[in-house]
Amino acid sequence: MDGAEAMAGATMAMADRARARHWPSAKPLPGGCKACANKRPGWFCSLTSGPLADLELASSDLSLPAQAPVFTEGNDARFLYLICSGYVKLTAGTKEGRQMIVRVAGPGSLLGLHAALSNGVHEVGAESLTPTQMRPIARERFLVFLRGHKEAQIRAVECICQEYRFALQDICRIALTETVAARLARLLVELGHQIGESNTEGESRFPLLLTHEEIASMACTTRETVTRTLGQFRKEKWITIQDAMVTLHEPGRLSALL
Repeated sequence: MDGAEAMAGATMAMADRARARHWPSAKPLPGGCKACANKRPGWFCSLTSGPLADLELASSDLSLPAQAPVFTEGNDARFLYLICSGYVKLTAGTKEGRQMIVRVAGPGSLLGLHAALSNGVHEVGAESLTPTQMRPIARERFLVFLRGHKEAQIRAVECICQEYRFALQDICRIALTETVAARLARLLVELGHQIGESNTEGESRFPLLLTHEEIASMACTTRETVTRTLGQFRKEKWITIQDAMVTLHEPGRLSALL
């Protein structure tokens, strides 16, 4: 069992005992889900107040340091994980030990949704990139929650469709993009959409969470090529990288390379 799986199970049990004795759960988020400043449209944490309160009641609170395993590819999906703050990388690997990062998930993402709904195993592995606050939800409790809320059922379908789009983007980036510059540009634009924020000037900004070597694995190239290509993008003033934040000043120019 993964460290987070064991911690989640222990935390859920502690939360149950705490609720039975009318004690607060350990390490509650200030203000709870309703007051969370990290809500994103289209995800489970943006449900209306009634379903959101029930989702919070069905889950517990879990804090992870950076580089902590959340779940392992191929393991039974006993829990789902709602990310409240921080970032998690999702990876797929081979029996020979080769791994590839398939996505970076941020606040609002619900990890393990497809695996839980299909009563299956995790198709990818997950590891925290930063200190991360999560709400683990046991699969059985989540299914009971879904049956009781039509809005949550619709949101589950929307999130599965979103995951499908992410997977399709990965395939197109790897298989249909001919140049390294285009693959890297596509990856930057995708990260901007998935974990970034846009301003009124059309710029997109997101944290630089991956090493050049990890970016290279997602763009199917080498670390040296990533460093050189990012340098070219910066020289063209299409992007800036400062204080571990990437700003896409010209997302349209980057998209034109696709």
